[in-house]
Amino acid sequence: MSLFAFSRRCLLGALVLLCLHGGVVRAQTSAQSSAQASAPTLAPIKLALIEGLSGPFGNTGEAVVRNIVWAIERVNARGGVKTALGTQRLELERYDSKGQSEEALSALKSAIDDGAQVVLQGNSSANAAALIDAINKHNEREPNKRVLFLNYSAVDPILTNEKCSFWHFRFDAHADMRMTALMQVLAEDKSVKSAYLIGQDYSFGQAVLREAKRQLAEQRPDVAVVGEELHPMGRVKDFLPYAAKIKASGAQAVITGNWGNDLTLLVKAARESGYEGKFYTFYGNALGAPAALGDAGVDRVIAVADWLPNVPGKASEAFYQSFRKRFSKPSEDYVHVRMQLMIEALAQAIEKAGNTDPVGVALALEKSRVSMAGQTGFMRAEDHQFQQPLVVGVMQRQGAPGVPFDVEGSGYGFKVIRQIKAEQARLPSTCKMSRPR
Repeated sequence: MSLFAFSRRCLLGALVLLCLHGGVVRAQTSAQSSAQASAPTLAPIKLALIEGLSGPFGNTGEAVVRNIVWAIERVNARGGVKTALGTQRLELERYDSKGQSEEALSALKSAIDDGAQVVLQGNSSANAAALIDAINKHNEREPNKRVLFLNYSAVDPILTNEKCSFWHFRFDAHADMRMTALMQVLAEDKSVKSAYLIGQDYSFGQAVLREAKRQLAEQRPDVAVVGEELHPMGRVKDFLPYAAKIKASGAQAVITGNWGNDLTLLVKAARESGYEGKFYTFYGNALGAPAALGDAGVDRVIAVADWLPNVPGKASEAFYQSFRKRFSKPSEDYVHVRMQLMIEALAQAIEKAGNTDPVGVALALEKSRVSMAGQTGFMRAEDHQFQQPLVVGVMQRQGAPGVPFDVEGSGYGFKVIRQIKAEQARLPSTCKMSRPR
């Protein structure tokens, strides 16, 4: 039979000729073709991560990427998010702000032009403040292209107080909440009679030092503040001069909100200078800090977090092991429950709204309540500040009681010494939120 005759017979029969290539004929019934045509592929819901992915804090940005990717993978693995249009997947696009506010604002414009509906950022309170202002203006100017801003780590208290915004949701405990949790431990540590306060010279670092002084005066007036210092953020390569001043001051404890390399280099310099005091930190539980201290940090480094790998309980243990299975390299070991809860809350809010309209999603998001790894948190509608438990841990060798897991393969982990319920971590807000008409 000729090729022409064969093709004509196929067209007249029940099969539709789709492809004739390399001697293989691929065909399907007309019914199947019609069904496929009636179920169009839905566009994904675009999430734009605007973060410092290069420069001195690039490692903290990449840690965020892993957390967000893992959270999105789990949502998509169960089919995505159900909306009135059907089921839509979440899609993450990364934009490198290089840790600079100007770059973050440029990235925001690019993300919106690319169709982003949700912006994610956290590793700088200064960048977060700039993004809040820009998003407020954009959403007012372009009501048909509004975006939401989900913040996972920018913890300057002002962001959910004076600068609170209907479009902004913070999923981390702010600096005053974290300091309150840390102070519960320090207040009982009667061996500490003097403290040195040091931080990064920008809004967050300033807020930490301010709150540390206030709470010390209130809860431990017997503790003398023997030093107070702000240093350039991300530009100090040698912290030995700072460590020398800390040691010379006679401080029995250092209180710091430093993060990333600014923390790792500080604790390394303290070890090299022979400083033997304690470190009360916001982020001393990862990203190189335990390895930099080694045995010098055992019983001396205290960290506050929304969750730690050694939080007791089967749900927490299974959560952590699941993350380590997904990201098995020691350098990839930095997981945050709050980032997982954030993506789950977003998926829940979109499904409740039935679409991706930012106003409807925001209204649903401010009523969200989510659970994971034995942790439950909820969004407070009045200021969009997430309310969740906090924990405080002390650095110990892996294998010590309460320390089955270490950090980044260092051989050191954090034993949980205080668990604070969400209602105990809660602080009042001065937010006076302006809502869209």
